[in-house]
Amino acid sequence: MPTLKEIAPTLEAAKQAAIDYYRLTGKPLGITGEIGEYLAARHLGLELADARTPGFDAYGPDRRLVQIKSRAIPTEKKLTGQRLGSIRLEHEWDTVVLVLMNEQFEPYAMYEADRGPIEEALSKPGSKARNKRGALAITKFISIGRKVWPADE
Repeated sequence: MPTLKEIAPTLEAAKQAAIDYYRLTGKPLGITGEIGEYLAARHLGLELADARTPGFDAYGPDRRLVQIKSRAIPTEKKLTGQRLGSIRLEHEWDTVVLVLMNEQFEPYAMYEADRGPIEEALSKPGSKARNKRGALAITKFISIGRKVWPADE
């Protein structure tokens, strides 16, 4: 696996391509997840797992298995109504980190939640998106998680 330092120049070029593509077409290029994984690893001291590892994307310094979810949300949009990608309970993982970025793919907040509270939230009756697809609302994730970046000023 290449180091974060080796990945950085290529990811910066890809990020600029994604920004330009969105500006030209109004459609996302589809690299938000990769950018979020890199940012979480860089800012939180995580070690990225091999690509396509089922259930998790990185290892914490304490060897916990970390699933990383990322959202690039334009500043004029609200978090209300936004959802995370699927969190699959059948895979092995310990925590989920949510990386929130602006439309320039610059991170502005990262939250982490443990498996127990996530399982509880996903199993509550009432929402097909939440129960069947494992798609938790971002506001719910923030309420059960803790802010891990940036450190409170």
